[in-house]
Amino acid sequence: MAKIVVINGTPSLVSRINAVIEYAEADLVRRGFEVDRINVAELPAEDLIHTKFESEAIVKANGLVAEADAVIVVSPVYKASYTGVLKTFLDLVPQKGLAGKVVLPLFMGGSLAHLLSIDYALKPVLSVLGARYILGGVYAVDSQVVRNDQGQVNVAEELQLRLNAALEELAEETEHRVARGVKA
Repeated sequence: MAKIVVINGTPSLVSRINAVIEYAEADLVRRGFEVDRINVAELPAEDLIHTKFESEAIVKANGLVAEADAVIVVSPVYKASYTGVLKTFLDLVPQKGLAGKVVLPLFMGGSLAHLLSIDYALKPVLSVLGARYILGGVYAVDSQVVRNDQGQVNVAEELQLRLNAALEELAEETEHRVARGVKA
């Protein structure tokens, strides 16, 4: 069974972007993938800030990345880029930690003004970490993920369609690479 790890770079575990993550995870589990999640905000802050590579929590998180066939990198967009929380974790991923993996970025921002943050802020860092197969990604706008009166989060149909297409591509490419024995 192919493995996918979600790196959740949101500083808030009650963020609406978690609805996007849950949507993706449910889709991938339904397709037969084993899915794990790293909530970077739950890792010890001191380990992240002081780049403690040997920290038990960091070693465990990097183990999930190492074992994965594909990685989904999720972040809200703040100040035209991904979060500092995500950056502190990416700084702890080994130099070629994403080599041989399919990578799907999922970002959410307040407007389309920062649509290119995936291309200009994230993809260069992913490339340095060895990622060579980075999918186009999905950029959601806040208005596409809305909390209703009951406190539930609704993902707009248009966003669901784009997520479905991206997840289909991720699944196909990951299965293809696993079948060919392509690994890091």
